[in-house]
Amino acid sequence: MEKWFFINWQAIFIPSISIFELIIRGSLVYLALFSVLRVLPSRQLGTLGITDLLVVVLFAEAAQNAMASNYTSITEGAILVGTVIFWSYLLNWLGYRIPQFQRFLNQPPLLLIKNGRMIERHLQRELITEDELMSKLRQQGVEFLADVKFAYMEADGSISIITFDSKTSPVPEQKAIVKSDIH
Repeated sequence: MEKWFFINWQAIFIPSISIFELIIRGSLVYLALFSVLRVLPSRQLGTLGITDLLVVVLFAEAAQNAMASNYTSITEGAILVGTVIFWSYLLNWLGYRIPQFQRFLNQPPLLLIKNGRMIERHLQRELITEDELMSKLRQQGVEFLADVKFAYMEADGSISIITFDSKTSPVPEQKAIVKSDIH
C-alpha cells in the first residue's frame, strides 16, 4: 500500500546515463535513419519530407521511453528530443543556406514523362509501375498519356503534370517593396 503513494523523484528527473552519451546516441540514430531514408525511393515517403518523418518517429520513441519509465528519466527523454530538434533544425538551416546541401536533402524533380512518352529507366528507379503512373494521371484529370507534355516526381513523392494544353502565362510584374513601405 505504501508503494502506491511513493514517488521516486530521483528516477523521474536524474538521468541514469551520461548526458553526452544520450546526445551521441540520439545524433547517431537520427543521422543513420536519415541516411537510410534518403536512399529509399521517393514514392515510399508519401507527402512527408525525410526530416519530418524522422522527427515524428524519434520524438515518439524518445517520449515513449521517458513516459513509460522503463529505464530512462524525463530528463533523458527531453535531451533526446532536444537532440532531434537540433539535427532537424541544423539540416534544414544548412539546406536553406547552402543550395548544394538542399539538393542533398531533397532530390530534384525526376522527369517521368516527356512529350507523351514514359521514361522507363526513371520509372524503374522509383519503382513506379505504368498502372500506378496512369492512375496518378487520371487523378489529375488526364486521360491519355499523349496529352502529357511533362510529368515529374517531386521530392515529396507526389507527381506534378504539365499537359500540352496548359496555359503558361508570364508572372505579372510585382511592385518592388521599398523600405519606406514596411512599417
